[in-house]
Amino acid sequence: MAYFVTGATGFIGRHLVQELVDHREGEIFVLCRAGSIGRLELLMRRWGSDRVVPVVGDLGQPGLGVDEEWVAEHRGGIEHFFHLAAIYDMTADDATNETMNVGGTRHAVELAGALEAGRFHQVSSVAAAGELKGRFDETMFAEGQHLPSPYHRTKYESERIVREESTVPWRVYRPAIVVGHSETGAMDKVDGPYYFFPVMKLLRDRLPAWLPLVGVDLGQTNVVPVDYVAKAMDHLAHLPDRDGEAFHLVNPEPQSTVEMINLFCKAAGAPQFATPASRLPVPAPLRAASLLQAVVKLRPAQLVLDQTLGRVGIPAEVLAHTGFTAVFDSTRTEQALAGSGIAVPDLESYARSLWGYWEEHLDQATGNNAKIRAALAGKHVLITGASSGIGQVTALKVAQAGGIPVLVARGKDKLEETRSVIEMRGGTAHVFACDLSDLESIDRLCEQVTAELPSIDFVINNAGRSIRRSLRLSHDRFHDFERTMQLNYFGAIRLIMGLLPAMEAQRSGHIVNISSIGVQTNPPRFSAYVASKAALDSWSTVVASEVVGNGVTFTNIHMPLVRTPMIAPTKIYDKFPTISPAQAADSVITAMVDKPHEINTPLGNVGAVAHTVAPKLAFRVLNMAYHVFPDSAAAKGQPAAGGTRESEQIMLAKVFKGIHW
Repeated sequence: MAYFVTGATGFIGRHLVQELVDHREGEIFVLCRAGSIGRLELLMRRWGSDRVVPVVGDLGQPGLGVDEEWVAEHRGGIEHFFHLAAIYDMTADDATNETMNVGGTRHAVELAGALEAGRFHQVSSVAAAGELKGRFDETMFAEGQHLPSPYHRTKYESERIVREESTVPWRVYRPAIVVGHSETGAMDKVDGPYYFFPVMKLLRDRLPAWLPLVGVDLGQTNVVPVDYVAKAMDHLAHLPDRDGEAFHLVNPEPQSTVEMINLFCKAAGAPQFATPASRLPVPAPLRAASLLQAVVKLRPAQLVLDQTLGRVGIPAEVLAHTGFTAVFDSTRTEQALAGSGIAVPDLESYARSLWGYWEEHLDQATGNNAKIRAALAGKHVLITGASSGIGQVTALKVAQAGGIPVLVARGKDKLEETRSVIEMRGGTAHVFACDLSDLESIDRLCEQVTAELPSIDFVINNAGRSIRRSLRLSHDRFHDFERTMQLNYFGAIRLIMGLLPAMEAQRSGHIVNISSIGVQTNPPRFSAYVASKAALDSWSTVVASEVVGNGVTFTNIHMPLVRTPMIAPTKIYDKFPTISPAQAADSVITAMVDKPHEINTPLGNVGAVAHTVAPKLAFRVLNMAYHVFPDSAAAKGQPAAGGTRESEQIMLAKVFKGIHW
């Protein structure tokens, strides 16, 4: 059995090919333009199979531009022809939609016929329903519906071509709005709800999360994760006796647009919207969603929106289609998937993953900032602990601004994955594996980077070890203190001392130490960790005065609690308010651009002042926290167990947001 896939380098296509690689036999031929072979080769390494074979062609050419000899050689040998290559973009113009969606589908149907393929699988969209009001099931197609945009019209027209012109059996798949992977959050573009994420980020950064905002009823929407779409397509494509059918790949439960937005606001830590008027009996034409869609379709309104919301990334065309007028019946699809284990997960279960991936990978605020680009473009930024968490996200943001990340960590494989992501986005990165707890390994690293790279402009001391354990459980664990100091203090200063001569020779260099809010607040159970960070702080402050005339400067960031793998073993943190790795990385970028001596949080400053002006009161508060937050099961060397004071813990964690308890 062999497969032919168009759009394999696209978002849904990549996941579908992975499903075929993992669960099916036979060669998988993928259409690729000659100029995109390099990108495809990177994907082929990710798919991990030599069964994926590129076929050079072009969506805009008859028969997809595939060589006639290749067609003759493989005639009758392609069992499944998947056509995914298309424009999935509400903002694309009419000509682009026509060329890619309509012309491309017609050429794909031609090639499938020439190959005498077993069946043709067309990825359409629920947009084919246009503005039909009410129920739209999988047997419906030409219902006289209004098609309000080029995107809607070409999705409808491309599906019509398959139904009327295909000479081989066909199946049609109509996904709803496709968002990122439900487990990893992975997404490759800004589309659908992602257009609103920059506004949510702005609200999070400017307003407290507890502040309720007044919203309006924006109607119903429907989103599904890409992994569900790919798995469902793979399963449905191989079922017997289902040719000539359409399948709705949608959430069977209609989703309120405002409720969806609030789930993402919650994931972001932003204020949420209340819509009190939504429960009132208002005639459909007078509802906020209907009025909004009517107004934003007017040309004057679109001009105003382009100059307002358009500046934060929300196109007027998207606002015109914030909700669906149709309710999509997926009864047939649900029945066909029964027993497969494939179902649409609840959005609430993966909203944080979607937000986190966008914030770390798709948010373009860093790259669009002229000041940041001027400071980082072409600069070599050495980042320790770059394989995950703060270090990895910092590397992505540096590359986005035109900088060159120098990725350092113990595990080379994960560093290579990060470099691959950066290179796929057009950036450059270098990888150096190093055990930063081994001083001799650090010496070799310094020799290597100074010999191989033209400069080291920034050093981000991010790699660290955290230990949460009270002193009463540490009497027979002195190695905890030794290991923490070895990495957090000795490893960091050994690296700085090894690179300092090169920085002084080039008369420039900035060192950023990822310290901790604990240095200012002194929370109990973190004596090993806080002491190591305080030592690095003090060392850097002293050395800064010695090198001030040599062009080398330091910034210590007293970072609050960050949601990274380092805190994962302490399970009580799962319900604590934390900042994201992307928020932490933004602080690192600020440190590189503005080069302040310290970056602190307001609460951290309050803690430092309290220890100075009211030390007895500060110690009483900390002692109370010491009794409220017990040693973890891991610290005691016991299996995890449920706590009895969780409400008190969460209350204190919210009051003292960001402190490591």
